[in-house]
Amino acid sequence: MTGTDARRDIAARGAGETAGGAPAVWSRDFALFFTARAVARLGDTMLPVALAAGLLEHGYGAGAVGLAMASTAAAFAGLVVFGGVVADRFSTRRLMIGADLVRLGTQSLAAGLFFTGQVVLWQICAIGFVNGVAGAVFQPGVASTVPRLAADVQGANGAIRVAESAAQLAGPAVAGVLVGLASPGGVFAAHATTYALSALCLLLLRLPPLPAGPRAAAGSATRAFRADLVDGWREFRSRTWLWGVIAVWCLYMIAVWGPTVPLVATEVVRHHGPGAYGLVNSALGVGTVIGGLLALRLRPRRMLRAGALSLFAFFGFPAAVGAGLGLSAMAAGAALAGAGMSFWGVMWATTVQTQVPADVLNRIHAYDVAGSLAMMPVGQALAGPAAGALGAGHVLLAAGAVSLLVAVILLAVPPIRDLARADAAAPAVS
Repeated sequence: MTGTDARRDIAARGAGETAGGAPAVWSRDFALFFTARAVARLGDTMLPVALAAGLLEHGYGAGAVGLAMASTAAAFAGLVVFGGVVADRFSTRRLMIGADLVRLGTQSLAAGLFFTGQVVLWQICAIGFVNGVAGAVFQPGVASTVPRLAADVQGANGAIRVAESAAQLAGPAVAGVLVGLASPGGVFAAHATTYALSALCLLLLRLPPLPAGPRAAAGSATRAFRADLVDGWREFRSRTWLWGVIAVWCLYMIAVWGPTVPLVATEVVRHHGPGAYGLVNSALGVGTVIGGLLALRLRPRRMLRAGALSLFAFFGFPAAVGAGLGLSAMAAGAALAGAGMSFWGVMWATTVQTQVPADVLNRIHAYDVAGSLAMMPVGQALAGPAAGALGAGHVLLAAGAVSLLVAVILLAVPPIRDLARADAAAPAVS
């Protein structure tokens, strides 16, 4: 039995199948995991509002807000690969519960600091760093948990994507209400509660055992850890479609997503006001929900090819803003971009989870996350100087053009374009 067959067998036993023999998504255990992911995502989207409102209220500027956010991102990006090795050696469920409990404690501490007015920037950054470490331990286990809970891995990823997108729409609004009714400390308390709920759902979760696979490396802890890390890298680079996508995604993060996020924000706010930016952001969120719903229904035989085609839709987002089009055109471009990115995300996650052996999946996912995120800060850092030299509009138009180039490159690489799906049989849609 192959690793893919074993995962499908586990999921089929744990989740069952529909009466017609089609793989099932919903079960008690998947519902618990789905709820854990949805509430945690809701809390995470509330955090930027809480940090901005709280630090500004205590006399800090935008630079301090960025530093607090960067402390979390840096710890996560720097340590997630090591988190993947840990997740492959120990119980992923226990690690995720532990990470949630750590963040319950840190966010409760942050709430106390803001409630009492004893807000010191280095303390907030230290809390953010610990949160990033906890996230680096938590995230790799997500990849291996989905195929253990649902026979229909694509459907499960689509459902989670829709829930996370809806949470991303609701989170900032909920945070704004809480700041108005209570204080930034109230948002941190609510954020801590979401981690408590996530930990409770994961505690109630029953994960089927992993299929038998190669044992983790033996020897001293340091030597075994290093061997597992090297083995994960070997597995990663042995799959051309995997490292090929990550390499292309580095270009995407530097030249497309990295500059698009800050420059769209500044251009829309400067020319149309903050309300218009909120509308564009909402359109982006609605698009991600639509993309997730499409991924629930469409079952392409070559998922990466279909996902790459969907990425062509991103062009309209930076191009509409860069060309100075009206608000309706920018919102439409944002909605299309969100749908394309969301559909790609489900196709990519499902491909990784079904093509990679279960015993190395956490490590592979960690390399995937680290590679995907590594270049985003570079793109964000270069956005300002590039806009100063060329003009923000020209940089955004260039980002749109590179987004088309990225999709073309993905389609031009045969191991990416022609990779056939490895999970349950799907209609013959290429």
